[in-house]
Amino acid sequence: MSDDKQFKESPNRQVALKDVRNIGIMAHIDAGKTTLSERILYYTGINHKIGDTHEGTATMDWMEQERDRGITITSAATTAFWNRNGVKHRFNLIDTPGHVDFTAEVERSLRVLDGAVAVFCSVGKVQPQSETVWRQAQKYKVPIVALINKMDRTGADFYGAVEEIKTKLGATAVPLLLPIGKEADFVGQIDVLENRAIYFKGDDGSTIEYTEVPADYVELREKYYKHMVECLAEVDEEIMEIFLADEMPTLEQIRPALRRATIAAQIVPVACASAFKKRGVQPVLDIVADFLPSPIDIWDIKGSDPATGEEKTRHVGDLQPFSALVFKIMTDPFVGKLYYFRVYSGTASQGMEVLNPRTNRRERLGRLLQMHANHREERKEIFSGDIAAAVGLKNVTTGDTICVEDDPIVLESMTFPEPVISVAVEPKSSGERDKLSKGLIALSDEDPTFRVRSDEETGQTIISGMGELHLEIIIDRLIKEFKVEANTGAPQVAYREAITCAADADTKFVRQTGGHGQYGHVIIHMEPGEQGSGLIVENKVVGGNIPKEFIKPVENGLREAAATGVLAGYPLIDLKIDIVDGSYHPVDSSEMAFKIAASMALKEACKKANMILLEPIMKVDVVVPEENMGDIIGDITSRRGNIVEISSNVQAGFNKLNAQVPLAELFGYATAIRSLSRGRASYTMEPSHFERVPKQVQEKVVTEKK
Repeated sequence: MSDDKQFKESPNRQVALKDVRNIGIMAHIDAGKTTLSERILYYTGINHKIGDTHEGTATMDWMEQERDRGITITSAATTAFWNRNGVKHRFNLIDTPGHVDFTAEVERSLRVLDGAVAVFCSVGKVQPQSETVWRQAQKYKVPIVALINKMDRTGADFYGAVEEIKTKLGATAVPLLLPIGKEADFVGQIDVLENRAIYFKGDDGSTIEYTEVPADYVELREKYYKHMVECLAEVDEEIMEIFLADEMPTLEQIRPALRRATIAAQIVPVACASAFKKRGVQPVLDIVADFLPSPIDIWDIKGSDPATGEEKTRHVGDLQPFSALVFKIMTDPFVGKLYYFRVYSGTASQGMEVLNPRTNRRERLGRLLQMHANHREERKEIFSGDIAAAVGLKNVTTGDTICVEDDPIVLESMTFPEPVISVAVEPKSSGERDKLSKGLIALSDEDPTFRVRSDEETGQTIISGMGELHLEIIIDRLIKEFKVEANTGAPQVAYREAITCAADADTKFVRQTGGHGQYGHVIIHMEPGEQGSGLIVENKVVGGNIPKEFIKPVENGLREAAATGVLAGYPLIDLKIDIVDGSYHPVDSSEMAFKIAASMALKEACKKANMILLEPIMKVDVVVPEENMGDIIGDITSRRGNIVEISSNVQAGFNKLNAQVPLAELFGYATAIRSLSRGRASYTMEPSHFERVPKQVQEKVVTEKK
């Protein structure tokens, strides 16, 4: 931490900045994230009654769709306070979804968090979506504490889960809490650091009893204490020197070293609990307070200067110039649009004028709200390091920076995956059209992976998202929240088009009318780009044959034509286009003429470039009982799928298949897998890449579109 003189805290702060923790709860679906969040709210005194997902009473799952399905769909933010050794800590907590269709919610939450608690099921261990969220956390360099939950379940295996964190996730897992007993006999924890046993008494587990380590656990505790010291010696010089001198470091030396290593993401502290049975949650909060970073630990906040694009740095502190990142937008029926933001430097106050560097427009912060799931508490000021919501912003979208006008900065934004599945949606009557339009605009503002467009040929409204469940919930929200009566079509695959060889086009657009005519002449060269490169347009015109003011319209014409495709109306991807040459007329040339000429040139070149159709391929992970393996493999093969890997005995009597399957063949897969395994198999899928479709499939798709 710097000794910068500007690092002073506002006298109005409730909690010192060093005692603030911005943390997320993340995991595979059904590992117990929301149950853990509910217990945290109870033990920190926010809730006086424990909520449960299976009863539909969870505070953090407040949406009707979440309560109906018992899953988390939207990341909910709340604030709680935890007393650790007489020091009041502020936890800004975000409970994220586990289902892969809502991976954007996890992505944007991790972008603004300083640390995370990764929850693993003690039976399922490291499951497919656990790996996805782990990768996302690594992308944003978020330090992690791992919690092996559901220790009361039959088949619970704490040490097996720790081993999988090491092997599958490549992390240095260091258990700080060991289970006393397991399954129905899970009664407490061994505190490896403090060398004591912890037991939880009473119906709500709020009474904690500390005792000596039971005799049959002494050796085990000793083993893991040594393991912790060895792991620290590998990454911390101070501990290494003590270790090499054949001495044992003291607790006062180990604690700061453990914190340094956790914040640097060199080790992952591991705890155990049964959140549902109310055993083991409070020591996890102690670990979060002790070892996860405060905003001060992330001292340098990197961004760029909006005018020059050069790197620029901010520092944490209430007296620094204000900068914040808007990471989520939500429509609230009572207050309108809520803009969730994380303050990185400075202080936000009601009525304050801020700049949005993306639009270069001023915005005014209206009401400032401290969110507790969907409940709101009015605040006059939001301090450095805090997460809150604002009302009253206008031209702001997810990922925008808001900052002071006299010292602007653009903070690093977020990237979101492209949608892979589409559905046509129509109002049941013409009177519903406006309501449908307003609802779709509000939902697309909230969710950066949800897209809306109009099909030029059919006039239909097409909505696109990350999966069947994603679109199902969007439609459910349209009906229930926005009161729209709408019909939907069958899901459609979001295909893409590409070229397989280079091609040129020399196109003139000439129109003679009574007055000024129209004249645009464009010569282009195009060739296939690298996989994932999108569409690259470069201007290589020399000698002013196309005047500078017409280059942008040419580029726009090319991009618009590529967006609607040539083969079957799907966007063209992985394509490099050079604007090579052309000519102009001093009187008749116009922006529109060059735009049309460019569009015609792209279509002409595509006819020579041997076009192909690409389809989205999904990475599918299936956990299946051994006796149903043959049926499931046969079904995947019949869907044009490839088996990539088979892992045997991932849990008692179950194997895991990793496969790559075209999305077009996966509609209704949930029903098929259920019937093939009598409801015992489970699967997750996420977009992997685009691949060329077989010739007969291409012919069928093109014919249907035409």
